[in-house]
Amino acid sequence: MLEAIADTDKELEDLVLLDGATNDRVQSEERGFIGISTFELVYAIPNAHVVNAAYTHPNESGSRFNDNTRGAWYAADRQQASIAEVVYHKSRRLGEIIVPDEPSGQPWGDVSTYDDWQADFQADFHILDPPEDFSEFLAPEPVPRCYSASQALARRLLDQGSNGLVYPSVRYRGSKCIACFRPALVYNPHQSERLEITLTTNETSYDHRVRQVALD
Repeated sequence: MLEAIADTDKELEDLVLLDGATNDRVQSEERGFIGISTFELVYAIPNAHVVNAAYTHPNESGSRFNDNTRGAWYAADRQQASIAEVVYHKSRRLGEIIVPDEPSGQPWGDVSTYDDWQADFQADFHILDPPEDFSEFLAPEPVPRCYSASQALARRLLDQGSNGLVYPSVRYRGSKCIACFRPALVYNPHQSERLEITLTTNETSYDHRVRQVALD
């Protein structure tokens, strides 16, 4: 929180202005982003900033169905699938770190919180079914190279006016996921739970444990 590092109201005001000047979401809402315009973002609805952040803070290498110029709202039909995605990517990032003092040469683990957000969708989406016909877009690894074909597909569909994609979860068998291309189609976004995810190293990767924690 900016209040924690500001000694006076004037310092807080200056910090707020500086944060806005360097915040992708704030700048996108005022002037647009390279892959999304101000006319596509949402305003004056509960949690609009959370929805907009999903579209204006893409990963450097993008995700499965978006590149680094424009984000998307990803969701799954069950919480376990979302957790599986979080655990996979956190484990992967930890596995890339070298810690000479650790017996495994990798970090012992990680403890972090994950906010579970829910939303409703009432629109037409392209569906990747049956999965075997779309395997090139659902390759689990190597990340991010395996995103090349799926990002190209998403860009073509987006240019054609698509609302997004429904596809089988890559990390949690039996679950369905959605990548929504349009901020205005994310209805009733609300925080459901806050989870603490603990990763601990094993012989090949990381085990994980999940527990619910109180919301602020």
